[in-house]
Amino acid sequence: MVSAMGNVVRVGLLGCGTVGEAFAELLVERLAAVEDVTGISLELARIAVRDPGKPRSVDVPAELFTGDPYDVVKADDIDVVVELIGGVAPARELILAALEAGKPVITANKELVAAAGPELYAAADRGGVDFFFEAAAVAAVPILRPIRESLAGEEITRVAGIVNGTTNYILTRMMGENLAFDEVLAAAQDLGYAEPDPTADVTGADAASKLAILASLAFNQAVAADDVPREGIVDLDRVDFELAAQFDYVIKLRAVADRFPADGDGAGAGAGQVGVQVFPALVERDHPLATVRGSFNAVFVNTTAAGELMFYGRGAGPRPSASSILGDVIAAADHLRRGTHRRVPVGAPAAIRPKEDLEYSFYVRTEVEEAPGVLSEVTGVFGRHGVSIQKVDQDGSESQARVVFVTFPATERALNGALDELRTLGHVRSIGRVLRIYK
Repeated sequence: MVSAMGNVVRVGLLGCGTVGEAFAELLVERLAAVEDVTGISLELARIAVRDPGKPRSVDVPAELFTGDPYDVVKADDIDVVVELIGGVAPARELILAALEAGKPVITANKELVAAAGPELYAAADRGGVDFFFEAAAVAAVPILRPIRESLAGEEITRVAGIVNGTTNYILTRMMGENLAFDEVLAAAQDLGYAEPDPTADVTGADAASKLAILASLAFNQAVAADDVPREGIVDLDRVDFELAAQFDYVIKLRAVADRFPADGDGAGAGAGQVGVQVFPALVERDHPLATVRGSFNAVFVNTTAAGELMFYGRGAGPRPSASSILGDVIAAADHLRRGTHRRVPVGAPAAIRPKEDLEYSFYVRTEVEEAPGVLSEVTGVFGRHGVSIQKVDQDGSESQARVVFVTFPATERALNGALDELRTLGHVRSIGRVLRIYK
């Protein structure tokens, strides 16, 4: 419950790492402005950390630190809990304990929300309190609240975009400055965009968690991170960046969620399914997403009435994340003061369309022997599997040629069938990276 001291709302913080310190600093910095605008007096009352004696850059009294997180989640003098520990355990247990104690919880933990969202949403609703996680989606970009509130009456058919600032920073510099992956990754870590262990970012796992959250809210169907097939950016070859530029494309890590029409809406087999996928894609230079550079993110939301909406802003960095977290804290504090809360509108688990049935145009890079009839033989294989060729680019020597194919839209199942057959041909020496083309 809200403190008896007027409009004072006491905030307890779990974790004080990079983002936790940024949030604590921003909260202290903005206290007077928040009270002036909202009438709510926020107070940073307790911070649970692994080592309370460790020196920290945030300027708060040492007595606020505790080594026991349950001093935060169960304390009678803590009104709102902010979880910034990360990971699934023990964050899940601590959040559940706070919600059961009637305390609103704010988190930036996309891994946890994507894995256990429905359980946490239900616990918050039973407790009659808020569970907010705006910073778990696209850092500073406000998109979850517009989906939950502004577009609550809409039918959302697609959510797609760039949702990982770290990979967008890396790809922007690799494409624009012809730099090596390891060099740009190190720079991203120095800037605080990438963690010391960047695996979740560069493998697409982070983007998959964010896409699961976005799709769940947009379609009112529970989508878990494990439902999202993902491909990362680790094995992109420099030649693919060169060819992308030659064909007037840029390479971006895309997250795409589509809601296919339900039965009775003119759909065929598989209607009512949700298609979700994260992958590096070729994006035409004149597409708005091609201009999203550095650590910025952008998400398009397609609706039946409002049409296409674009949300854009910083997608990485402790300060942008802290901004979203503070916004959620203020909203939760206001609801707590008014004795209300906003439930998370997510229904039953989604039926996921197999990735093999999703349809894209493709870029396929091959190495073949330079001999009469080879190109015809290769295109014949594509044709037998129902994959039509839109464009062919060939560059080679007397004995070997690099041939790049750009296809018309086809299912991944059809493309994979063609590639499997191509690998059996003696004239085909190798098949390089296959990239989807996003329009």
